[in-house]
Amino acid sequence: MTTMTTQHITVTVNGEAREADVEPRLLLVHLLRDTFGLTGTHVGCDTSNCGACTIQVDGASAKSCTLLAVQADGRQVRTIEGMADGATLHPLQQAFWDQHGLQCGFCTPGMIMQADWLLHENPAPSEVEIREGISGNLCRCTGYVNIVKAIQQAAGEMQATAATPEPVAETAAIAS
Repeated sequence: MTTMTTQHITVTVNGEAREADVEPRLLLVHLLRDTFGLTGTHVGCDTSNCGACTIQVDGASAKSCTLLAVQADGRQVRTIEGMADGATLHPLQQAFWDQHGLQCGFCTPGMIMQADWLLHENPAPSEVEIREGISGNLCRCTGYVNIVKAIQQAAGEMQATAATPEPVAETAAIAS
């Protein structure tokens, strides 16, 4: 029996540095799910066709079933668990809820991660651009109509939030 050597890696996942000793053949999706316990990233097809494993690596959309864990060494990884701000859902998560953009929910984490990347690349996409932007993520339940509506809602909310100026603190007048 041959034992495989491991490599020590450090990956920043959702803002937290995480370390692990991994076999060179371990897929990133399995590191996230099995080692780090972040089970929101789903394993669907293992061939990069379905998009259920979509995450972000250094801000870019990536299918974690096609990346080796060692390729994430020293990189920033964001998963669905890193989207909400405490108990406050991310606008995309809230929009998927509001617009009924999910049924079974299996594709939803990957779809939201892909949509988040899309909205960072194009804050005001058309319906056609949304459909093209999520074309690598498959949903077998919804027919995409409500997913597109959810992404449109989130895009509007995110643009409105970005356009709202921060309140300026008033300074007290100094009496002379």
